[in-house]
Amino acid sequence: MIRARRIRVLVAAFALVTIAATAGCTPSAPTPSPTPSGFADEAEAFAAAEETYRAYVDALNRVDLSDPATFEDVYRWTTGDAYAGERESLSTMHANGWTVTGETVVERFVGSEFLSRDATIRAYVCSNVSGVTVMDASGEPQTAADRPPVFELEVIFVGADEPRTGLLISRSQAVEISRCG
Repeated sequence: MIRARRIRVLVAAFALVTIAATAGCTPSAPTPSPTPSGFADEAEAFAAAEETYRAYVDALNRVDLSDPATFEDVYRWTTGDAYAGERESLSTMHANGWTVTGETVVERFVGSEFLSRDATIRAYVCSNVSGVTVMDASGEPQTAADRPPVFELEVIFVGADEPRTGLLISRSQAVEISRCG
C-alpha cells in the first residue's frame, strides 16, 4: 500500500515537472487569421475603410471639371450607387461647364459596423466643405448659401479585389441630424 502510494506520488510529481518543463515549449496563441473578408479584425477593416475614403476624397480634390480624365481616380474608389452617382454628377457638371475650387477635408472618420462574411463596413464621416465652391459657366455660385460648413455622411464600403485597400465605396448619404461640430 505504501509502495503504491509512493508510485502515484512519483507519477504525479513527474507529470507536474513534465508539464512545467514543456509549458514554455507550446506555441503561442495563433495570430488571428484573416476573415473571409481579408481583414484580421474590425480595427483593421475600419482602418482600410478610412484609407479608402481618404483616397477617394483626395481623388475628388484633384478633379478638374474641364478634364474628364481626372474623373477616373474618383470612379476607381466607387461601385454601385456611389459609382453611378459620381458618373452622373461629374459628367453633368463637365457638360455644363462648371468649375470647382477648394478642397474637402475629412475631419473625422468613425467605423460603426463590420460584417466580416462579406466585408461590408458602415462608417460615419465628418467632411469640411467650407472651402469648396462650385460655379456655373457664367461664374455664378452653385453652392447653396445655407450649406453647413461641415456635414456628416453615412458611408457603406464593400469588399473588392481592387484597389489596394480591398474596399470600394458603394453608397454614401447625408445624415439628417449631424453629430459633426
